[in-house]
Amino acid sequence: MSAGVDKQTPLPGGQRSGAYRTVRQAAVTPVSPTWYRAIKDAFEWCLALVMFLVALPIIGVCALIVKITSPGPAFYSQVRLGKDGKPFRIFKLRTMSLDAEKGGAQWSKPGDSRVTRFGKFLRTSHLDELPHLWNVLRGEMSLVGPRPERPEFVTQLERAIPLYHDRLLVKPGVTGLAQVQLPADTDLDSVRRKLAYDLYYIQTFGLWMDLRLMLSTGLHMFGVPYSWLTVLFGIPSRETIEAKVPKK
Repeated sequence: MSAGVDKQTPLPGGQRSGAYRTVRQAAVTPVSPTWYRAIKDAFEWCLALVMFLVALPIIGVCALIVKITSPGPAFYSQVRLGKDGKPFRIFKLRTMSLDAEKGGAQWSKPGDSRVTRFGKFLRTSHLDELPHLWNVLRGEMSLVGPRPERPEFVTQLERAIPLYHDRLLVKPGVTGLAQVQLPADTDLDSVRRKLAYDLYYIQTFGLWMDLRLMLSTGLHMFGVPYSWLTVLFGIPSRETIEAKVPKK
């Protein structure tokens, strides 16, 4: 299927970030049950409210440890792109040193010296992402969906990777198929691989898929390896995903 014609228009606030929204015809069409698409936002909002209230003490303790173990604020926020390229501000527990991006925006690498000692634990357990639940309550994110990306990277990735823009067809998620199956992005090749998982999710998401991904993420926070969880919950394999997704 054709990927469509790209046309770039400035994003609101683009003067500050240099970001652009790409207006184009999508090559990927969601085929999830219509009834679930209709209730997904309301269902996730109610679930996120319960999860946020339960998580508040954990967030508070983690924030206190961040303040004690490294100079700077306990939380940080960044602009990310949401559904249809709409920018929003994301909230996380800080896992890096205060001056981590004094040289400009960059991906984190394995063994990144900018990550604090406690930040390594937060990232491994994904506890640093618990404040994302506030973004779900604000209607900016879903519990399950593609990872929200920074506008500084999106414009470059759209030029380099076919179909990358199609991941903006849905709200970004606190967790997702790519997040459960693969490690964090470190370069273009890792982004290309994750994109296949994002597009597969957009095409096939439903209540059972979302529940499996949420359960996997929750159990992983308690130390259960994702490799076990993907087998336990029957999460689609790499071969299944790559056979389903259009290449360009």
